[in-house]
Amino acid sequence: MIADADAAMSTPADAGIEVPPLDQWQFAPYLQWSMQNIQSFLPVRQIRRGVRSTEFGARAAELGTLSVAHPWEDRHASFAEVMAMTDTDGWMMTVGGAVVGEEYFGTLAPGGMHLLMSVSKSLTATTAGLLAASGELDLDRPVTEYVPRLEGSGYDGALVRHLVDMRTGVRFSEEYLNDGAEVRLLEEAIGWAPKRHAEVPDTLLDFLATLGQQGPHGGAFDYKSCETDALGFVIEGATGQPAADVVSERLWQPMGAEFDAHVGVDSVGSGMFDGGISAALRDLARFGNLFVNRGAALDGAAVLPEWWVDDTFAGGPDSREAFANAVEPTLMPGGMYRNGFWFPGESGDVMLALGIHGQMIYMNRLTGVVGVKVSSWPTPQYAERLFWTLRAFDAASWALSSGAA
Repeated sequence: MIADADAAMSTPADAGIEVPPLDQWQFAPYLQWSMQNIQSFLPVRQIRRGVRSTEFGARAAELGTLSVAHPWEDRHASFAEVMAMTDTDGWMMTVGGAVVGEEYFGTLAPGGMHLLMSVSKSLTATTAGLLAASGELDLDRPVTEYVPRLEGSGYDGALVRHLVDMRTGVRFSEEYLNDGAEVRLLEEAIGWAPKRHAEVPDTLLDFLATLGQQGPHGGAFDYKSCETDALGFVIEGATGQPAADVVSERLWQPMGAEFDAHVGVDSVGSGMFDGGISAALRDLARFGNLFVNRGAALDGAAVLPEWWVDDTFAGGPDSREAFANAVEPTLMPGGMYRNGFWFPGESGDVMLALGIHGQMIYMNRLTGVVGVKVSSWPTPQYAERLFWTLRAFDAASWALSSGAA
């Protein structure tokens, strides 16, 4: 385990803020504030930007009046109405690296941090891909070779590839509204929730070591947040560095981030990479542009290897079969999950980074369009809002590529 010498926590008194109780910060009326100010009441480690910041271009476009079909009802709303009715804190769209729309609501402003929830998984998996490209990490090696502490746990026999594709057989429930589900027990272990279960360890790695196995590794797709936390420890084991520093040095700085990001950490400084990263809207758009620009940053600098981008869009030989056999409904027939990203349909040209409470990065490699949305949905999951947002970004994408917007 790597000590976190760069962890930091500002005190509420420093900012004149009334901090929500630990068992209520993820609920109304605190949620929207919490999503933008987690560093004010929980410890974080910085993900530093570099000296170079890449620049967006600009293009005039009218997106607000675009008609967007409801995902399953016979009715429409405008693009602007979809953004307004889905608890949006901020959204942004680019085409070919040029900004065509950017809007902030409430207290969020350009450069403001927003908790990404599971969009964090996509950033972390991409960092693992960069280490695979450099030869420091072998995705086909066992997880326990990089994280010996997990020997004897449900991760015995699992490969790193299984982590990035959500295909281990580890026992873990993702029921967000069940206080006894492992996804909520994990929050107790890292200090994001009050300790209600005495048997829950006091650190993230010790918690992961308690998880058992309920099925074969490499089988059906089974979305589990613990996988990306294990991947964070794999990254540390492969490099000998804190994972937050690796994300900074291998991804955040090379892509030309404009702002620092940060990740929540536990009592010993281990990062919660399944959902604990906070970042600015514009830097999420920079990240999305890497994938529609074949791995290149906005200024043309090579960041991701083209083979990793191609592998992500193509998927593995049985990625779609594994997704079709998913343990829980995905509501994305014909889709897949690969390298930390969701593919909502059969075409393989549109991929998503998704997080609960309404976080999304939309990437369309055919049109070169990237859409980003950060939100504060009152409930973790909200299918109508998710798929209406996807419809809105699809409509804008095709309007931009056809010259209709």
